Amino acid sequence: MNHSEKVDQDDILRARNVLLASGRRTPREEVDAYRVLAQVSPASYLPLLVRALQRLSYETGADEKHATCLALREEAVAVARSMDPAEPSRADVLYRALDTCQQELYSLGQRAEGLAMRAEMLAIGRAQAELSGNSVAAGLHEWAAGLSEEGRYAEAADAMTELVAAELADGTACGILAWSLLDWIATLHDAGRSSETLAAFETLVSMEAAEAANDRGPMACHLYSLIGYAQMLDTHGRGEQAALVRQEALALLTELADTGERKSWSGYQTSFWVVLLTLSGAESDRPAPDGPRPPSGAAPVQWSPDARQRYFDNLHALREEVDALAARATEDPDRHLAELVRLHRVLTVRSAVYWENRMAQFAKRVRSLFDDGVSLARRLSQQNPADGKRTLARSLIDRSTFHTAVFEFGPALDDFRHALRCLKEAD
Repeated sequence: MNHSEKVDQDDILRARNVLLASGRRTPREEVDAYRVLAQVSPASYLPLLVRALQRLSYETGADEKHATCLALREEAVAVARSMDPAEPSRADVLYRALDTCQQELYSLGQRAEGLAMRAEMLAIGRAQAELSGNSVAAGLHEWAAGLSEEGRYAEAADAMTELVAAELADGTACGILAWSLLDWIATLHDAGRSSETLAAFETLVSMEAAEAANDRGPMACHLYSLIGYAQMLDTHGRGEQAALVRQEALALLTELADTGERKSWSGYQTSFWVVLLTLSGAESDRPAPDGPRPPSGAAPVQWSPDARQRYFDNLHALREEVDALAARATEDPDRHLAELVRLHRVLTVRSAVYWENRMAQFAKRVRSLFDDGVSLARRLSQQNPADGKRTLARSLIDRSTFHTAVFEFGPALDDFRHALRCLKEAD
């Protein structure tokens, strides 16, 4: 039976005229036309309708409401699912439709529905990988991130372990693999798998060392990985090994202060630093239990929209809380100074993450926070030398990495040496 018999012939003619007419047509006109023609020739027009619905969902005109965006993206998913399973392009079309829809679901706080779509994306990715013989399944990283944000750390760690193993088998470029390793380290740590965490961190350090030695990656990234590894070793009670790693970092930072980077890089090393800073700051940060926590090993661009908004929306309130606590710490340092140091570090880390991709304002906006953090930690070390010295060393190392991120290698080296003296690790 001819499908066109079910559709008004005038509607078909008008739809074809819209698509064939010269001049620019609106996304809405395209969607209306493809809706008609998809009934006549599904194989040809259903994929085009999916893409047109997605384009229309990005419209930001005054007549487009946020709820309309979700409805359009859900329609795109439904249309993609209606494609013939034998159609070769169906998997790719459906995967992209699910991806854009889950983003909108997360932005609206519909996390369970968004995570379910990520699970469907992963199922498609696994099937495609099996057919093509690829090691890496599309959707695995998004699935792991979703699990991590929900606090399902053991499952997230398993997913990232699978992803990293596949990328290693696939020979994934080191630049891409490094970001997966950061995620893997964080999920393993959150899952409480300490030995695996340290082994993964050692893999990252070794890779960054090789990249820097062969001028394929910045020396700064190698430095950040060493400093992060030392902090993780301390966290897991490996103080002697951490001290040795910090000596490696000192030698590398001394070279940077003497000669600078051996070649120019695009600037991604600052993003690399921010992720490691977030990972090291996760122990101090105590998010409210009633919402998602961003995965500490991922760049903010990979966080779900609602987790990102939740993380950054309270910066102003956090600043006010720090200021109020500072007044109480002045009156009663024994009760409030240690908490002030912790909370100020949370503010510093979150602010650095927020301003990192706004390079024109980055240094100006966060420099004073790192300076104030050192000053507060110094006050704590004078009040409580036993614990305060390690806190001061951590603040100095934080500021040292900030100086490195803005190419101030001399001040970075001074801070790092001071930190080693606080830790009694200097010669």
